Amino acid sequence: MKLIVGLGNPGPKYAGTRHNAGFEVVDELATRWGVGMGAEKFHGWFGVGEFAGERVGLLKPTTYMNRSGQAVLAAGQFYKLELSDLMVVVDDHALPLGKLRVRKCGSSGGHNGLEDIVTRLGSDAWCRLRIGIGEPVGDMKNYVLSGYEEAEKPLMKESMKRAADAAECWVIQGPDQAMNRFNVEGGT
Repeated sequence: MKLIVGLGNPGPKYAGTRHNAGFEVVDELATRWGVGMGAEKFHGWFGVGEFAGERVGLLKPTTYMNRSGQAVLAAGQFYKLELSDLMVVVDDHALPLGKLRVRKCGSSGGHNGLEDIVTRLGSDAWCRLRIGIGEPVGDMKNYVLSGYEEAEKPLMKESMKRAADAAECWVIQGPDQAMNRFNVEGGT
């Protein structure tokens, strides 16, 4: 089994914010695959589906961003997952708006959700899919917890779909192919 975890913050207050890009990608995958995400399991909303003959778990932690590792660790231990079977989808303010970046491993890059996962798993050797939310304007916390400007919404809608495509590519072809196809210059 593979596990795709979308990071974000739970509740209507945070819906549609830049920090919830990971939640939006998991929602897109759940819609595509017909996976119900209503089960509360592993400190999050969880569902299992199948894509291209692969069994895939989808998880949206409800622990809030800074404790995302709690959910990832619980699901990983339950399913006895190898780190290579984990993909985490997350926002990234260091990337231009809409740009995607797939990596097989690496540092948290200062992202608190990724840092918590690295700490709890004791490793950074798992795939991450970063979605550019653009350079912060003003206070970082206020920026990541803000919604997109009207002019940004079409680009981000398309980016979320391409990010879901990248996750599907990772499931069936692995991280190298996902990197080759989706780590392109510019937006999506």
